[in-house]
Amino acid sequence: MNLEQYIEEKAGLVNSALDRLLPREEGYHKNLHSAVRYSVFAGGKRVRPVLVLASCEAAGGRPEDALTTACAFECIHTYSLIHDDLPAMDNDDTRRGKPTCHKAFGEATAILAGDALLTVAFKLIADTKGVDCERLLRVVGELAHGAGYAGMIGGQMVDIESEGREIPFPMLEHIHIHKTGALILAAVRCGGIIAGADERRMKALTQYGEALGLAFQIADDILDIEGTDEELGKPAGSDLRRKKATYPALIGVQESRRLACELVEKGLRSLDLFDEKADPLRALARFVVDRRS
Repeated sequence: MNLEQYIEEKAGLVNSALDRLLPREEGYHKNLHSAVRYSVFAGGKRVRPVLVLASCEAAGGRPEDALTTACAFECIHTYSLIHDDLPAMDNDDTRRGKPTCHKAFGEATAILAGDALLTVAFKLIADTKGVDCERLLRVVGELAHGAGYAGMIGGQMVDIESEGREIPFPMLEHIHIHKTGALILAAVRCGGIIAGADERRMKALTQYGEALGLAFQIADDILDIEGTDEELGKPAGSDLRRKKATYPALIGVQESRRLACELVEKGLRSLDLFDEKADPLRALARFVVDRRS
């Protein structure tokens, strides 16, 4: 299949929906709305929302039923980037080749823009039409778990605490599984939930999401070393400068790449019970280790 075309098509649907659903740059909250839109529409491949839609398709559902949930995942992801870039966190000046939100709008507005995106995500799911309420309730729980202290936030906390320290491999794996993998896993699972996937298919999607999420972050670690500023949209080598805990720092680039490829193959095997409707998920798994940004 043509993955580039698939991503472009699905990302286009997500972008159109986000443009419709997010508030316009007007009224007393104009600066807040401007900061939200500036960050949401700064670019990016929309990997997490595309995974929601692809997983829903793979499980026999209608992608349109999962569109608002896909938008919710992009809101959560963008909020996390805004807050990650703040001086108290990673202190980055550029993101996707543009000034970060706090550089463009100030720290206070950036914090509030992140807060706004975090909370509106759950409203988008709650306002979804034509999907069983029990499924939507499960989706809310999955997203909250993946984004919260048991997932992304928890991983970020351990990541911060590990900077400049030598940590054991299990702790490194814990950081990656939580700070990046948890939200990717939740995206895959939520697509399956909306489609009404049975227990067997949900288990397979879970195994795929777990493998993909960890492989994605390992690939990010490698890109930080091998990528260029232009490819990354921010200064390369930032992990090394901050003495962050990464796979290449602990086991080397070659072993990290081997492990990422091994995880992708594990994820692909978990999809054996699905037909060709899961081909986008298969292609996305390969894309994870081949991408340059």
